[in-house]
Amino acid sequence: MNLKIALLGGDGIGPEVLAQAVKCLKAVEETFNHRFTYTEAPVGAVAISNDGKALPKETLQLCKDSDAILFGAIGALEYDNDPEAKVRPEQGLLKLRKELGLFASIRPVKVFPILSKNSVLPKKIVKGTDFVIYRELTGGIYYGKKSLNDDATLASDLCEYSEKEIARIAHLSFKAAKKRRGRLTLVDKANVLETSRLWRKVVTEISDSYPEVHFESIFIDNVVVQMMTNPSQFDVILTENMFGDILTSLGSVIIGSIGLLPSASVGSENAMFSPFHGSYPQAKGKNIANPVASIFSTVLMLQHFGLYEEANAVATAIQKSFKKGITTTDILGSEKYGTDYVGDYIADHIVDSDDDSNINDENIGLGKSTII
Repeated sequence: MNLKIALLGGDGIGPEVLAQAVKCLKAVEETFNHRFTYTEAPVGAVAISNDGKALPKETLQLCKDSDAILFGAIGALEYDNDPEAKVRPEQGLLKLRKELGLFASIRPVKVFPILSKNSVLPKKIVKGTDFVIYRELTGGIYYGKKSLNDDATLASDLCEYSEKEIARIAHLSFKAAKKRRGRLTLVDKANVLETSRLWRKVVTEISDSYPEVHFESIFIDNVVVQMMTNPSQFDVILTENMFGDILTSLGSVIIGSIGLLPSASVGSENAMFSPFHGSYPQAKGKNIANPVASIFSTVLMLQHFGLYEEANAVATAIQKSFKKGITTTDILGSEKYGTDYVGDYIADHIVDSDDDSNINDENIGLGKSTII
């Protein structure tokens, strides 16, 4: 397969972890006889420093012309410490999602047994946790009209959703649940918010088309408690933009490191794959950032294009690094291995399934149903 891939390293550790993901994709190319073409482009703080725009038009066009986008991370301390900044790195990511119509964020949360001790929760609670969050990504309060009065004493943010926006991601999540364990949980606040009541109405109606999927609706405050006390009960979680942002952060607490969570952002024509973590500017250039989430994002990308054997090979190589203890310090506590070494090890152990009898979906844990 030939694929054109846009590389948006972004800020902080973004370029460093993205470089490890590219190493692994090049190993996939060599092992499975594919050809991937990579083109780099600026976004975020780097782009602002170049021409004052968080998302240059050239970068946006490259993304539109590519088969997939691999994204690093975005954000810089100088903007975090400047509340008056008119242009912020995060605006580039929000605009990219909107312009490309990336309406669905898909984030698997899987607890690997060998890493379960890293969770802040007891092992008996996190054991068996394997769910995926479908978060609506281009609507809601993050994109609604915002206002601030002249003396900065009154502010408002509009949360708005249409039936169409809800329905398109609901169908994706139900299809995913059919291929997983057949359970879908809608997270909302329908006892207070009108938008949540619309979400519940639309998704409940759609659930009738998927009788094989057990459907339930739970309030956001209850789900937060349930995720911290019994996360293994969940299979597919569907929710709106802001609630999804919160719940995916909880996912990193459950698995024990934000450096393990990958994500996919998909639309009808475009798809972007990235680690869930931020830019971690304090670690920039120190060779200590965990590249696994970025490498796992290539697993999601390969699945997206139907390259399941290739995706399994990458995921198996990652698990080998866990078993051998070749990880960055945030996972197993060892300072022996840096970002580059971990990336090299994983890339060097990507092999054809004929060469490794241990490859199977159950062992991998990211499953063919992650991306529809």
